[in-house]
Amino acid sequence: MAVKDLGPLQMCLGGEWVGASNGATQTVVNPATEEVIATVPSASAADVDGAVAAARQALDGAWSRMSARDRGRLVWKIGQQLMTRADEVARLETLHNGKPIFESRQIDIPSAAECFEYYAGWADKIQGETIPVKGPYFAYTLREPVGVVAAIVPWNFPLLLAVWKVAPALVCGNTVVLKPASQTPLTALALAEIALEVGLPPGVLNVITGRGSEVGRLIVEHSGVDKIGFTGDTSTGREIMRGSAATVKRLTLELGGKSPNIVFADADLDAAVRGATTGIFYGKGEVCAAGSRLLVERSIKDEFLARLAARAKKIRPGDPLDPKTRLGAISSKGQLDRVLHYIETAQREGGTLIAGGQRADIGTGKGYFVEPTVFADVTPEMTIAREEVFGPVLAAIEFADVEEAIARANQSDYGLAAAVWTRDIKKAHQVAHRLQAGTVWINAYNVYDTAAPFGGYKQSGFGREMGQHALDSYTQVKTVMVDLS
Repeated sequence: MAVKDLGPLQMCLGGEWVGASNGATQTVVNPATEEVIATVPSASAADVDGAVAAARQALDGAWSRMSARDRGRLVWKIGQQLMTRADEVARLETLHNGKPIFESRQIDIPSAAECFEYYAGWADKIQGETIPVKGPYFAYTLREPVGVVAAIVPWNFPLLLAVWKVAPALVCGNTVVLKPASQTPLTALALAEIALEVGLPPGVLNVITGRGSEVGRLIVEHSGVDKIGFTGDTSTGREIMRGSAATVKRLTLELGGKSPNIVFADADLDAAVRGATTGIFYGKGEVCAAGSRLLVERSIKDEFLARLAARAKKIRPGDPLDPKTRLGAISSKGQLDRVLHYIETAQREGGTLIAGGQRADIGTGKGYFVEPTVFADVTPEMTIAREEVFGPVLAAIEFADVEEAIARANQSDYGLAAAVWTRDIKKAHQVAHRLQAGTVWINAYNVYDTAAPFGGYKQSGFGREMGQHALDSYTQVKTVMVDLS
C-alpha cells in the first residue's frame, strides 16, 4: 500500500483484503491540506464478527502450534520489514496525522520497529514456575495467551501505539483485532500488509476500520474478544469498562493526562526551557503525557517564562512533509476547534497570553495549524489547568516551595507522567517518590524506551505497556497439580 496506491482501500480480515460487507466507506483527510487522501471501509457488525472469527480460528490453529521461538522470529521480521519500508510508512503517518515527517521517519517508525525487535527476544523467555506445595504433589504454572486481543488505538501516534499492543500480544501467542482511529487508519493497514509479507499466518493480525462509536463499541461488547488494550481519552475508557463488563474482559487502559513539569529555582534553566518546550510542543502537544502544566518556582518565574515565550515564538508551524518542519498540523478540524476553544476559555478566565494563541497560516490558506501557545498567571482552578487540551498549549503555574509544588502537581484527576528539574539530586528523588504519576522524568522530558514500562495512576488508566510488565497483560497463569502419591 504505497502512497501512489492511496484511494479506495480495504481491511485485512483473515489474511484477505475486503471492503465492508454493506459497502459503507469513510474518507481520510490530510489535516495539513484539508484534502481527502483515501477512502476506507466503514465496518459493519458482520465485519466485526468476521474479524473476531478469523482471529479465533488462527488462535486455535497453526499459531497455537507454532513454537515460541518461531513466533519470535516472525515478530522480528515484522520490525525488519517495517524499517525496509520506513520512508513509505512514515509518509503515510504524516499524511493522515499532520505530524512532521521528521517525527514520523526519525522517531515513530524506528521506535515501532524496535518494539517488535524487543518483544521478539521475549518470545521464548515467557516461563512458568514450580511451586513447593505441601503434600505429595508436584505443582507448576504455565503462562498461556489470553486469547483474542482487541487493540483500539488513537490518532496521535497511530502506528507506534498500535505496535505497543500488537508486539507483546503476538509474542505471547495471542491473535489480534486492531482497530485504528477513524482519522488515521493508513499505517495500521500498512502494518497488516507487512505482517502478511513476512509470513504471519492469516487471521493472526486483523485490521478493521470504522468509527469508534460504532465499530469500537461492537468490538468492546463482542463475546469472542478476551482482552482489550485501549489508548485514548478517559471518557472513552469509562465507556469501554462499562461495555466490557457483561463479558468480564481483561482490560489495559492508557488514558488522558495533565502532566506537571516542575522547574525549581536551582535547575539548569537552559536545559529546563528546552525540556518545557519539548514537553508541550513535541507532537503538536497531541501527546498523552505532554507536559501541559508547567509549575515554576516563584523566584525564577518571570525570567523563565520570558525565555520560554521567546523560544515558543521562534517555532513556526509548517508543511509536515518538509524535513525542516518541527510543528505540524493539528490532526483534525474537530481537534483544531477544541484547541482554539481552550485558548479562548483560558483568556476569559484570566490567563495571560505570552506567546501564540492564534490559528496559523503556513501560506496555503489551508490546514489545521495552531501557533505554539503559552499562558502565564494560570491558577489550578482554571479550566486550562484541569482539562486535557491535547494541543500546543501550555499553562504556567507558580509555586512557592517544594511542598506547594508537590501539592499542585498532584492536584489533578490524572497521573500519567511528570518531570522534575533541579540540580539537587536528593530533592529530585524525594519529589519523584511523592508524585502521583506512572512515569517521572528527572531533568528530562518525553524520554521513552521499549524496555521501560509506561502507564498511569488515577484516571490516567491502569496496566502497563512496554517492558516486561506488558507481558503480564497478554498472558494468563494456569496452575497444574500432579498427585505423586
